[in-house]
Parts: sequence; structure tokens; C-alpha cells
Amino acid sequence: MKILFFSAKPYDRDFFERSNKTYGFELEFWETHLGPHVVDAIKKDTYKAVCVFVNDKLTAQVIATLAEKGIKYIALRCAGFNNVDLDAVKKHGLRLCRVPAYSPQAVAEHAVAMLLTLNRKTHKAYNRTREQNFSLNGLMGFNLYKKTVGVIGTGKIGIAFCKIMLGFGCKVIAFDPFENEELKKLGITYVTFNDLIKTADIISLHCPLTADNKYLINQNSLAEMKKNVTLINTSRGALINTKDAIEALKVGQILSLGIDVYEQEEKLFFKDLSGSIISDDDIQRLMSFPNVLVTGHQAFFTEEALTEIVASTLASIFALNNNENPSDINAILV
Repeated sequence: MKILFFSAKPYDRDFFERSNKTYGFELEFWETHLGPHVVDAIKKDTYKAVCVFVNDKLTAQVIATLAEKGIKYIALRCAGFNNVDLDAVKKHGLRLCRVPAYSPQAVAEHAVAMLLTLNRKTHKAYNRTREQNFSLNGLMGFNLYKKTVGVIGTGKIGIAFCKIMLGFGCKVIAFDPFENEELKKLGITYVTFNDLIKTADIISLHCPLTADNKYLINQNSLAEMKKNVTLINTSRGALINTKDAIEALKVGQILSLGIDVYEQEEKLFFKDLSGSIISDDDIQRLMSFPNVLVTGHQAFFTEEALTEIVASTLASIFALNNNENPSDINAILV
């Protein structure tokens, strides 16, 4: 069985080839992302599965072409699936799997790292001291202790983030349509979305992107937040309306913004553009603010997380190819 990988980086090849010794699949890696621009280049009846990542575009057109090319399985090596037309997958009789959970601590810890970096300005201090500048001017932060932290989305990553914030001595409130009893026993209070954004000093997003919550953070919700709010997003870029966030930064409504995701990231992230002119005015404007921290979708990027992603992906493909269900039934979407 031959699997074609899209958006493949050297670390993908390394981890998948190591784990594949258990299965013996034929693996082929393409660095380009999957989309209408490249799907016709797939040789017919050569591959049985494609493995894709967060910025691959599986539109109805792409899925129809995959079916014509003889593809039977689509494996998402990520948890989110907002980039896939599920109806088209069903229509063409393909099977789709994902990685529903992989080291949630990896993403939660990165969110905390962004929060601490923005608050205590360690990135600025690092650059200063390397130039023998030991001044503390402009490096003032605040105690996380006793601050109110609002967590939007309490799936596995949100749970991990909540527990870390409790360790800092924060008051943690949460919003999720499905309340977690374990968190409630730990002292976390579930509130409405409106109450959360009005109350929290720090807001961290840990929910999937759906048609209903696109631009959840927009001009109206930003205006309801406490002035000088700190906002962290390690989920999906389109949860935040970038232009509205820029306006909120300009007037000081947002004290600090940390984003590991961006709504137009497929044109930027996972690429070395250091010698290029970036034409995206919004990301350029964001990065011009001294109180904005942008990382390139690296929250998942730990040894443990990649190991789990690879193991889960290959196990699901193996199970599907043998007409079985994987050990984690939540891995199967279609």
C-alpha cells in the first residue's frame, strides 16, 4: 500500500519512516500543500491513501479528483478538520481519519509559554542583554497569581491549560457547550461566553473552528472585554477577526496578543520566507506591534506530540485498510 504525504517537512519524513517499520507501507513525501493547484499531478491508481495537514485544502473538487485517482483513504495528521469538505468525502465513498488527541500538554504548554513571554517580556530581555543592555525600562509585567483566566473550549487541550493556570494560583472560568465535571470539581466555574469575555483578564482559545464560531473574537466581542485584556490563540486562526484585533490593539483594548495560528497562515507558515517580500498587510501590521507575539503554528511541535501523531495516523490507516476500526474510534470522521 502506497501513501502520498502532502505539506511534508524533513521532520515528517523522519518520524513517519521510523514508525513505518512496523507496517511496511510505501511512503512518498511531497512538500507542496494539497489543493486544486496540484491534485491533478497525482498519478492514477498509484496511491491508496493521502496524508494531509492543517493547511491542505480538501475542497469538493479536490476530493472528487482524489476519488478519480483511486484514493481510498484520507488521513489527517491533526485533530481539526475544518479544511475538509466532509459531505464530498461521503459522496465519493472515501474514508477519513484524523488524530483526535495527541499530547494536549504540548499545545497547552505553548499557550502558557506565549502568555509568560508577552507578560514578562523575556524575548525583549534576551535581545537586550545580548547587547549588554541590562536596563529594566519597559519590561514591567504583572503577577498571574489571582488573575482571572477565561478558557474558551475545554476539550483535552483546554483541560490541560486550565490545570496549569490553576497551578499559578489563577481564578479559572470556562465556556464550553459541554461542561467537564472533572474541571468543576477542581474549582473551575463555567460561565456564558458573554460573562467570560467581560470578566477575564486573560483569555485563551482552545476550541475547534466551525461555521458557527468563525470570528468568535470580533469587533463586538473585543469591545465587551476588559480593557488591557491578554488574548492567546493556539487553536485556529479564523477564530479571531484579524482586522478587528488590529484596531483593538491600536486603541489599547488588547494589552497583549499571542497567536500561534493565523487565518491566512497557509500562505506563510511552515515556510522560510526570510528572503521574500510578504504581501499580507495584516500579518505585517500585527508583527509591527511590540505587544504581539506570533509563532508559526508550532504549539504541537514536541517530540512526544509528533510521536503520537505518527503512531495514531499509521495505525488508523492500517485499520481502515483491513476493514477494522482503530483503537480510538474518534479517529474516524467518515
